[in-house]
Amino acid sequence: WPLSGTLLAGFGGRMPDGRASSGVLIGAAAGTPVQAVADGTVVFSEWMTGYGLIAIVDHGNGHMSLYAHNDALAREVGDRVRRGDAVGSVGSSGGQGQPALYFELRRDGKPIDPAAWLQKR
Repeated sequence: WPLSGTLLAGFGGRMPDGRASSGVLIGAAAGTPVQAVADGTVVFSEWMTGYGLIAIVDHGNGHMSLYAHNDALAREVGDRVRRGDAVGSVGSSGGQGQPALYFELRRDGKPIDPAAWLQKR
């Protein structure tokens, strides 16, 4: 998992604003480090409307992970990361009402349930 916290919205569930969730929203204290879930290369690291400060890591074989609503980003495009490396820190950027991480996994551009990749905590 990218961090420990409180699950606010599960995959396929409802976000606090009522939108459907294509990932998971994890509540945590502002500034909590956000960790890469697998080795890869940072392919996006900046502001994106609706996501705030977001880092996207390409893990190869069509798999990518997204880490959104950060208060700061720790990596730049082109940086290699290993599982557990910090990619950002929890915040509420992009209109998120409370400090939380929006985390999404994609395969070939389509959201997938992260439970298939991540161990239970």
